[in-house]
Amino acid sequence: MTSTESTDVLIVGSGFGGAIAAYHLAAGGAKVTVLERGPWLEGEDFEHDFLLGSSYTRIFDFVVGDGMSLLGGNCVGGGSVVYFAAMPRAPRFVFDRQGGLGRRMWPEAVTRDTLDPWYDKVCEALPVTRQSWDDVTYAGGLFAAACDHAGRTANPVPVAIDGDKCTNCNWMMSGCRFDAKRSLLLNYLPAAVAHGARIRPLHEVQRLGRTDDGGYRVDYNVIHDVDYRMSVGSGSIDAKVVVLAAGAGATPVILQRSEPTLGPMPHAVGRYFSGNGERLNTAIIDEDKALRLLGLSRAEGLAYAANQIGKGPCVASWDNLDPASPEFSRFCLEQLYFPPGFGTILAQVPDATGPTWFGTEKKRIVEQWQSWLTIFAMTEDDNEGVFGPPPPTGNAVRISQQMLGRGPISYRPTENTLSGWRQSDAAVKDILERDGLSKVMPWTNDVVGAYTVHPLASCRIGDDPQTSALDDRHELRGHPGIFVTDGSAVPGAVTVNPALTIAALAERAIPGIVAALRDRGVDVSYGAPSPDGGTSGRRAVAQLVRD
Repeated sequence: MTSTESTDVLIVGSGFGGAIAAYHLAAGGAKVTVLERGPWLEGEDFEHDFLLGSSYTRIFDFVVGDGMSLLGGNCVGGGSVVYFAAMPRAPRFVFDRQGGLGRRMWPEAVTRDTLDPWYDKVCEALPVTRQSWDDVTYAGGLFAAACDHAGRTANPVPVAIDGDKCTNCNWMMSGCRFDAKRSLLLNYLPAAVAHGARIRPLHEVQRLGRTDDGGYRVDYNVIHDVDYRMSVGSGSIDAKVVVLAAGAGATPVILQRSEPTLGPMPHAVGRYFSGNGERLNTAIIDEDKALRLLGLSRAEGLAYAANQIGKGPCVASWDNLDPASPEFSRFCLEQLYFPPGFGTILAQVPDATGPTWFGTEKKRIVEQWQSWLTIFAMTEDDNEGVFGPPPPTGNAVRISQQMLGRGPISYRPTENTLSGWRQSDAAVKDILERDGLSKVMPWTNDVVGAYTVHPLASCRIGDDPQTSALDDRHELRGHPGIFVTDGSAVPGAVTVNPALTIAALAERAIPGIVAALRDRGVDVSYGAPSPDGGTSGRRAVAQLVRD
């Protein structure tokens, strides 16, 4: 089936960048259509297993590139469905980062001060709350105690979680069947639908072209609901404005494939990709040492043995986020639960005499999996990623019917990035191996290269047209009416979980998109309250818009 329709705004993707745009533009009176590559699942649909065909494999997109692998969401709600709901604000120094450019990467108009009111809006909508120590899981408490033992500080992480609904099942990464995690399925997206937005799952955008009236035509394939390698239809939608929010691993691919029909792309499209400088280390905790050194105890004399109980990141150490420290030496360390599948494959065996990621020695450490503790480092990388020629369809060549693909990204870490990784690895070892508390297993890059769950910066905002694909309003240079509001717009690594920053930037971009729609004859307004009806964040932002 082939068809052509029309809408005021066509939004590609339904994660933070897409959902926020869909709500505000629909609430303002625009006709909004959202195309989402993945399926539409809600609480009762999320399954607690890793079987092929379960919700776990249906809602993830794992793309293996050359030197970098990307893990992201593939469903209505995007990354918010599979994230761990950790929502810190980026440190103030992040907005002054220079990276390898030797000059400020972020637009002069975007600072922590100018972004704070937009952070407030998102925190009100989800909402985001700061956990107390009573909310912290066994793993979080162990990491905090280990930090204290090593002379470091640790803090509960702000989260978008309803503590009254959370059961500590530790399946957050597979979608929350209890609706405790405040994903976009519970706020912006239902509010957008209530205002008339149409969300179409299993619709994968392929390319953009121009229409005779100055708008854009968006071509899509309809994806089979079981085998994502197959399409069962296609179509086109004409729109006055297009908002790309397909994620940092897909948005640049769509734009590169669209070059024959749109015209030349800015130089920075598909360049300067950042993996948010991410590293993982897994420690095997010595239960006796945890009992004696840290004074921890559980029932039956256990100190820990609770890797599987809890939720996502609960505790972080921010001691290395000193603005006075040199760039590429700043990072945060966060306790994290990662599903055993990936952890078992990628955790290297300490002091192994043979291969570090398979064999009898690996089998022995896997037997101790309940005493594992994974620490997630977010460092300052050097934006080394580059996207090569796009695949024929989609953002990757699909290898399996769900989840796994081979993508066009190439990543070669510079010494700046490698130095940051070494320093964060050393800090993890200092904390967790002190006095024999554990043995640390750094995750190997030998199998899938570097890896990230927070891809950023492949179509970033900035002031320099040579190094940024978007202006500070998130509009694609040379292509008026095309905006990018996902993680690809973030200029570089932010040293903390970036979801709140992505969402705040998307909120900040809405007035510019509204102005573009008005210029194209659409009667649309800006100023809708928070999706839950709150108004405090709206008032703060309204003042900025007036100024």
